[in-house]
Formats: sequence, structure tokens, C-alpha cells
Amino acid sequence: MQTDAPEAMTDTQKRILLVVLVPLFMSLLSVSIVNVVLPALQGSLGASTTALQWVLTGYTLSFGMVLVAAGRAGDLFGPGRIFFVGLVLFALGSLGAGLAPDPLFLNIARVVMGFGSGLLSPPTVGLIQQYFRGGQRARAFGAFGSVVGVSVAIGPVLGGVFIALLGDAWGWRVAFLVNVPIAIAAMITAFVWFPRSAWFPFPSETPGGQAVAPTAGATEAGAGGTAGARGTSAGSGASAAASGRKARPDFDPIGTVILAAATLAVMMPFLERSAGAWIYALLPVGVVLVVVWVWWESRYKRRGGTPMVDLVLFRTRSFANGALLVALYFMGATSIWVILALYMQSGHGMSALAVGLIGLPSAIASAVSAMASGRYVMRIGRPLVLLGVVVAVLGMASSILVIVLFEHGRASIWWLLLTLTFIGLAQGMVISPNQTLTLVKVPIAYAGSAGGIMQTGQRVGTAIGIAVISALFFVVQGHAGWGAGIVYAYVAVAAIMVLAGIVGFVDWRQGRRADH
Repeated sequence: MQTDAPEAMTDTQKRILLVVLVPLFMSLLSVSIVNVVLPALQGSLGASTTALQWVLTGYTLSFGMVLVAAGRAGDLFGPGRIFFVGLVLFALGSLGAGLAPDPLFLNIARVVMGFGSGLLSPPTVGLIQQYFRGGQRARAFGAFGSVVGVSVAIGPVLGGVFIALLGDAWGWRVAFLVNVPIAIAAMITAFVWFPRSAWFPFPSETPGGQAVAPTAGATEAGAGGTAGARGTSAGSGASAAASGRKARPDFDPIGTVILAAATLAVMMPFLERSAGAWIYALLPVGVVLVVVWVWWESRYKRRGGTPMVDLVLFRTRSFANGALLVALYFMGATSIWVILALYMQSGHGMSALAVGLIGLPSAIASAVSAMASGRYVMRIGRPLVLLGVVVAVLGMASSILVIVLFEHGRASIWWLLLTLTFIGLAQGMVISPNQTLTLVKVPIAYAGSAGGIMQTGQRVGTAIGIAVISALFFVVQGHAGWGAGIVYAYVAVAAIMVLAGIVGFVDWRQGRRADH
């Protein structure tokens, strides 16, 4: 890891961040904004409950299925190219969803949107790994974490505003159509602002699949050199490919298909619980497919191929522990807002806008915290993430106290504005610093696929967490009321966050022993 990279970002680096983070924000916003506009959508299109569920499920599944494959494709063909393809699909899907004449058309468009989001997301990580070093990279991931935190919290607010201003008929459509001009603007600016090397793989790989370390010139370009320097590096790589010194990219299609099927089988039972008990038969199938995928990747590498994921990545302590930590954290944290919306809207008849507003301070705190954490993570290390987990558990405990007092008429529900702000602060201290620390020892040749693995873990963790914690919420609510339901659900969220903290603590202790 380089520590002598200048702290100040160049204009080129700032432009790269702007180009990749705005579409990423919209793709994540498209997850949370839908929860608020679903009732208006159902009334406008006359959608059945099953069709309505697939508005959520189709996007989430297609998003999660392609993440690792998209990351590896960016490593092999150039992150800029895959990012651009993702933008095109995301724009087309958003346009189709916004103009959908019926539920079937809408759901097909949402699947296309999901594929687009899945394609553009991992190359974002790859580009940050490629063009930022040391403190710059930490700050870039700080901005990345701000985008993740704000997009989740701000979605319900924007959805509520669209419905309030435009009515049911057009409010939900604009929630999709707003993505189109932003995606088109991102396509244009990517062409203009991306360094030429972003459209090519970096660094090169030998025919045996071993990553070749970048030259000194390439490293300087990646750490903030001029666009012209990067273009020269990419040009030499392109020339090498043209002269036959570089092997044809090996995408490992069989491994790609196996992992996509495994992800689908694992996520489907938690996203389609209403289908009946039989759907859970897919879960062991998914586990078996994961085992088959691990076997195939190992075999593929032994035979001289380049696997979509080099499993040696999981022998890197910081990567394995960090990926598990963030999967657990997302398993708990993303359920907070889903449960709160059910409690406030269904349990107490509050508006979607009120639900969104109560999460607004948390979103702002998340953005500020992530940017600040990006400045100090390389100095503090894993303890910063552990502190974030502690703050998150404190936020859950204080929120539970407010809800109990509210249920007994002794406090206003709006005290959650304060307690949930702790969740926002924690999110900024966990997500972006963990991303930096987890990827710090990952070779650039696998930056995209490593980012894809982490994001797949987040998507799977989110699906499992929402399914399990929502089920707990409804079971308890059915027997003991809305207040008891959310209290039990939030206790479960806190317990999962404690598990994430234990993983982080173990990683920190192991790192200290290794240093000594």
C-alpha cells in the first residue's frame, strides 16, 4: 500500500468520482424509493399483489446476480466499458418503467434496470482502486459511503415528494424517469472525462492468469497523474494486445453462470416468501451450487485458466473478514427503515413523507460521517469501524427506548429524528472505512471482482435480513401489537450488528498479532 500519495485530488480524479458516484446514487435510490410509491403504482396500473412484489424482487435479483461477473468483466475489458454498458441498460430500463402501460412491461423494465445497476456498480470500485492511492483512495471511498448511506435514506423522502407534488398517476412514473437524463449525462461525461486507460484492462495479465504489477509510470498515473499519462499507459497496453503479447481475456463463462444461479437460488426464498414453503427448497440448491462454484474455480485455475474470482483472495485476512463484516452489517442495518415504515404507516397511519423526513437527519449524518471517516481511516484503521458498530448499537438501543415511551404516551415519535441520527453516523464510520480496509491488499487486476464479491454479500445480506427481521416483526406484531413487533425487530438488528462488531474485533486482533 502506498502512503505517499498526495492528499489533494487532481481535477481528473474529482471528475471520475462525479461521473461514477451520481449514477451509483440513482441505482441505489431505485431500491428504496419504490417502497413509498408502490401504493400509487398499484392504483394506477391495477397491479396484483404478486406483480407488485416483483417490482421489488425483479430489480433486486437481477442487480445481485451480475455483480461479480460485472466486476470481473471490468477487470478484463476495462471498467469504463462495463460501466458505460450498465448506464445504457439502466437508462433504458428506467425509461421503460416510467412509461410502462401495464404491470408485465413494468417488471421487465425493472429487471433491465437491475442488470444495468449490477453492471455499473462494481466498475465504480475498480475505478477508485485504479486511480486513487493511500489517503486519496480512503477519501474516495468516503464519498462512496456517503452515496450509499444517503441514497438509502433519501429515497423515501423523494418518493413522498413526487407523490405529493405530482399525484398518484405521475408521481411513481417520475420516480423512474428522473434516472434517464442523469444516466445520459453520465454517458456523455464518461466519454469526455474518463482517462483513456479507463476503457482498457489495467494492469495486464499473463496467459497463465497471473497479474503483472504495473510499471512505475502506470502507478504514478493511477495515483493521480494526468489524463495524458494514463492514456499513454493504456495505449501501451493496447499495443501489447495488438502485437499478441497479451492473451485473450478469459471470462470463465461456466463459473459465471454457476455463481449467478447460486446467487439467484440463495436470494429467491427470502425475496419471494409469499410463494409458499416450497420456495425454501431453493436454499440448499443454492448452497450446493456455491460449493460447485468453489470446486470449479479451483479446477479452472489448476488447468491454467483465469477464474472469475481467484479464491486466493479469501486467504487475505483483511478481505475475508471485511467482506463478512459488511454482509452482516447490511443484514441488520437495511431492515431498520423497512420496519420503521411499516410501523409508522400501517401501525399508526402516518404518511410516506413523514417516514422519509424522520430518516433525513440520519442521511445527512451518514454523508458527513463517511467523508470525515475517509480522512482518518488510514491512520486509525479497523478500530474506526468498531467504533461505528458501537455507535450503531447505541442508536438502536436509544430508538427502542423512544418507541417504548411513545407506545406508553410518554414521548413523541419524532425523538427518533435524534436517535436514528446515530445510525447515520455509524453507517459513515462502517461502510466506507471497511471498504477501504477490505480492499487495501487486493491486486488491481482483481479490484472489480473483489468489489463485486463485497457488493454481492451486501445484496444477499440485505435480502436475508429484511426477510428474517420482517417475519419476526409480523409474528410478534400479530400476537402483541405494533410496538412489541418493532421492539423485537430492532433487538434482532442490534444483535446482528454485534456479530459484525465481533468479526471486526477478530480482524483487528489478528492484524495486531501479524504486525508484531
